[in-house]
Amino acid sequence: MYFDFKAVNFTEQNKSELQLTYKETLHYLFKQLPMFQRVGPKAFKKDLKNIKKLVAALDHPHRKFQSIHIAGTNGKGSTAHMIAAILQASGLKVGLYTSPHYRDFRERIKINGKYISKKSVVDFVETTKPYFKATQPSFFEITVAMAFDYFAKQQVDIAVIETGLGGRLDSTNIVRPLLSIITNISFDHTNFLGNTLPKIAKEKAGIIKKNTPVVIGEYQAAPAKVFKAVAIKRNADLTFANKSWKLNLTKETPTSSSFKIIKSPSITKQASSLRGQGMNPSSLKNLVLNASGPYQKNNLITTLEAIRVLNQITELNIKNTSIKNGLKDLMQLTNFKGRWYVESTKPLCIMDSAHNEGGLKINMKRLKELPHQQLHFVLGMVNDKEPGKILSLLPKNAIYYFAKADIPRGLKADLLKLAASKFKLNGKAYSSVKNALKAAKRKATKKDLIYVGGSIFVIAEVI
Repeated sequence: MYFDFKAVNFTEQNKSELQLTYKETLHYLFKQLPMFQRVGPKAFKKDLKNIKKLVAALDHPHRKFQSIHIAGTNGKGSTAHMIAAILQASGLKVGLYTSPHYRDFRERIKINGKYISKKSVVDFVETTKPYFKATQPSFFEITVAMAFDYFAKQQVDIAVIETGLGGRLDSTNIVRPLLSIITNISFDHTNFLGNTLPKIAKEKAGIIKKNTPVVIGEYQAAPAKVFKAVAIKRNADLTFANKSWKLNLTKETPTSSSFKIIKSPSITKQASSLRGQGMNPSSLKNLVLNASGPYQKNNLITTLEAIRVLNQITELNIKNTSIKNGLKDLMQLTNFKGRWYVESTKPLCIMDSAHNEGGLKINMKRLKELPHQQLHFVLGMVNDKEPGKILSLLPKNAIYYFAKADIPRGLKADLLKLAASKFKLNGKAYSSVKNALKAAKRKATKKDLIYVGGSIFVIAEVI
């Protein structure tokens, strides 16, 4: 049964009762609705019934704009921002939906880098709240519906949509995109997605749509078999980005990375057609990305392949200048944040939201490469994941500062310290992330290195 908002005749008293300030609205969203980031598994919905009812009541806003849909274990947020930046640099009005947020709820819903207005958030909740009681949607379902409704009303040219958890049953998986993207597969949320890479890949492959091309960021043998099988079944053209593009990192600063394209078989093979589309491979050799971090090369490769495919299947005509300008001005264009954020240089303090095996393996390798005397590690985790798999990856020669992120899912600092001691990771427990970071800064010398991570919610408190 769908709820017809148009049929509701709100009286002035009803309207008055429904008037909420932005602060009260956020309190309602955060405290009253099941929110996975706060409470974990009990907020996860195992079907798309609620979101389908919500968008039906809103007159199917997701059908009123074109979209690109992105899933994957790691890198989907960075890739989404890079693609959005390039599309913006092409002169398009671009919606961007990502999750979770760091400090401001409105980070989740942006158009050309500008957050959704507070008034739009309040108005949406006022209008739809009568329906919440009957359907009992989750926080994520509401925010997805809010994003789609906002993008439709603002008449975006295209929206880049990042999945939340998984793909097949993710609330965003009602869109009919121009292109689907799956960045990579690693172990995360195994209680929902499965405990093997093929099982996780099967859930992520749920975003592959019939007759819609899909770009896979990284070729991994076991997941590749799953992706190929699903793509064949759905008649979806499939490409692996890292088989088409090879990049070398030539320079890196705290806020930027420079890359040289050293191999691009797909570009070489289709050079003539791409020149006609404005993406001239002979001049697309060196790129400057307004972001740093050891994993950004992989995300940039995925982005380049996505743009190449978009130029093939649409009339967007994305040119080299747009690619270069979009990447060079990434942060300014999209309000990109939270990835490999360099908070200070003496001592070097790096904050990063990597929180699973795939992301942390890459980060720990880079930490070894950075010159420093002593490593100080501010660490926090959530309580519904097996900490052992993560702790086994972390360096034993670091001084640890254990802290609980200020959310119900946060793992208590003393319990994290106890679990870490089994892996010979030693340090002290602190009452908050901020206090842990302050202690690390007090102890660190100018030649030391401070790393803050383990959870996006740890970063959110200090970024």
